[in-house]
Amino acid sequence: MQAVFLKIYVQENHRHQGKLVYDWLLQEANRMGLTGGSAFRAVAGFGRHHKLHEAHFFELAGDLPVEVGFVAQAADADAFLAHIAAQGLNLFYVRLPAECGSTGTP
Repeated sequence: MQAVFLKIYVQENHRHQGKLVYDWLLQEANRMGLTGGSAFRAVAGFGRHHKLHEAHFFELAGDLPVEVGFVAQAADADAFLAHIAAQGLNLFYVRLPAECGSTGTP
């Protein structure tokens, strides 16, 4: 199946509508019918402001990057990105062509 891989980058502690942004994205994508999504917390990273963020042993929570990824049909990804923009969120994303499938018998 041909699809797109949509990756959205957020900061771990950022909130929207009272929820962590990565959690909000997963909930909204699920509600809109995207077939799956995952969030991955980084060990270290920097973004457009060029400030390096790193995890330390005693650090509880904070401003590390979180990558939220989805595999979706192109039209669904377009609708999801439009929904995010309509909510007033300004998030960096990467969209790549993807071929997906499964192995074995379902």
